Amino acid sequence: MYISNLDTVIKFKPEMEGAKGVIKQVPLSKEDGATTFSFRVFTIEPGGHTPRHQHPFEHMNYVIEGSGTAMSGDTGNEIKKGDFVLVPPNEIHQYINTSTREPLVIICAVPVQYE
Repeated sequence: MYISNLDTVIKFKPEMEGAKGVIKQVPLSKEDGATTFSFRVFTIEPGGHTPRHQHPFEHMNYVIEGSGTAMSGDTGNEIKKGDFVLVPPNEIHQYINTSTREPLVIICAVPVQYE
């Protein structure tokens, strides 16, 4: 068993072209013994966003805090604390923090090969 705490996981700015105001943490990955999924946590500052992108695998997200918009192609879907989002393979998507005051914090589960 491996246990980590988000308060002690390293924060860094990911190298993602098109990202603005994004901090990434990786509390669980193959480095920790995971064989199927990696859990990443993205903190998106007010006015920030992830890049508009797609990839050949699904990923699952959970909103820990804040609110914003989850883009599916050109369609925006409002999201808030407590919401789950499933992004199917090859779907163009993006997360946008529409708040002017609070961060949008999202857990993102992906296959370990992607992390």
